[in-house]
Amino acid sequence: MRKGIFCVAIMICSIGLKAQRSDSLNLLKSSEKWTYHFQYTNVEQGHGNFNAPYSGKNSLNPNAEQAFSLTSTLYLGRKLWKGASIYFNPEVAGGKGVSSTLGVAGFPNGETFRIGDPSPTLYLARLFIRQHISLNKIHGNDTLDACSNQLGGECVPSRRLTITAGKISLADMFDNNSVSHDPRKQFMNWGLMNNGAWDYPANTRGYTEGVVLELVTPSYAIRYGETLMSTEANGETMNTDIAHSRGETMELEKDWKLKNDKKGAIRLLLFHNVDHAGVYQDAITAKLNGTDTTMNVNSLTTYKGLKYGFGINGEQQLSENATAFLRFSWNDGKTASWEFAEIDQSFSAGISIKGKKWKRPNDVFGAAFLVNDLSKDHWDFLNYGGYGFMIGDGQLPHYGSEETFETFYSCQITKSLWFSADYQYIQNPAYNRDRGPVNVWGLRAHVEF
Repeated sequence: MRKGIFCVAIMICSIGLKAQRSDSLNLLKSSEKWTYHFQYTNVEQGHGNFNAPYSGKNSLNPNAEQAFSLTSTLYLGRKLWKGASIYFNPEVAGGKGVSSTLGVAGFPNGETFRIGDPSPTLYLARLFIRQHISLNKIHGNDTLDACSNQLGGECVPSRRLTITAGKISLADMFDNNSVSHDPRKQFMNWGLMNNGAWDYPANTRGYTEGVVLELVTPSYAIRYGETLMSTEANGETMNTDIAHSRGETMELEKDWKLKNDKKGAIRLLLFHNVDHAGVYQDAITAKLNGTDTTMNVNSLTTYKGLKYGFGINGEQQLSENATAFLRFSWNDGKTASWEFAEIDQSFSAGISIKGKKWKRPNDVFGAAFLVNDLSKDHWDFLNYGGYGFMIGDGQLPHYGSEETFETFYSCQITKSLWFSADYQYIQNPAYNRDRGPVNVWGLRAHVEF
């Protein structure tokens, strides 16, 4: 499957190259042939004691604790031919989240993974080819800024088809938001990184393999992705049996400028996942019949998994220094959460303010609210003693929406160094009104160049 993806990518890119040679109006150029970028982020996070009359194997520890995590990524890119480039991202990750990243559906540290061994580990994050194909009938190009996995000064058609194939992160291309998307510099909660109910295809580190097509015009963009799902819930290995396991994602984005040049955007995301996940009601029936009492999502592997849903993501610049955002997402909630987070409905809204008024133009203050919910089937599964890959207190007699308030202040120290202080108040962790509330503090250092 992996070889197949790259073969398809090479064929598509070859077709695109021939098409461009026959189009005299396609002026794909780049001032950079190589791109080199680097990031390092570490997060120190902890919480105090909180009320918890009972706990399960996936519960957040009610005793005070703290944890440290780090990631470091090298972004390498090379121009191949007109409109085409290849990108390679080795990455190191280590440490862990509080309670080993368990016990909260919207986990408070988006830079940590559900991996038992906290030792720093080197792995391949991304390896992909990208091809831009011109759809312009008249001359018109956009110049791209230099950034991670993007050639600086690259001149691409304003109307284009972009094909990306290989090992990728869907979160790089879908559900983007200038205020709430990057846990390395913005909000850190999982439910504020992306639409929480989007069970987006990825291994436990956030990467998958597949192909994404993007139709880009000056007024709108349409994206479609076909990617692999993991072999087990939030697992490290991807399932190559695409007849029974795959993720399909589509997004429509509309950008605008108001009369006062304040930018805004709205994005509608649709997803449909077929995977190895089992059905919550089947697990409950099996327990009541005595045929299976494990109540573990990874014991429900029946290839009956089907999860679909949608997400709405909007942002609007309010002033030169302030931008607001909101998201709402939903999935059917009948089969086990498999990839991202145990969230079936989610709503979030917040604001980001740059520090120009207090003479710190590159500092950022942010504040946001997040509300997560479960389907009735998912709630029943947890109440019968079930547990997923992140939550499960052994029982859930008193359900409540998981509500989070997060605020942070990011201070730029030098051109390449930022320090942030972060605070999160979490009501009803893992949807359990018998536990919490939890006060989570965090300190973050981030380097990029």
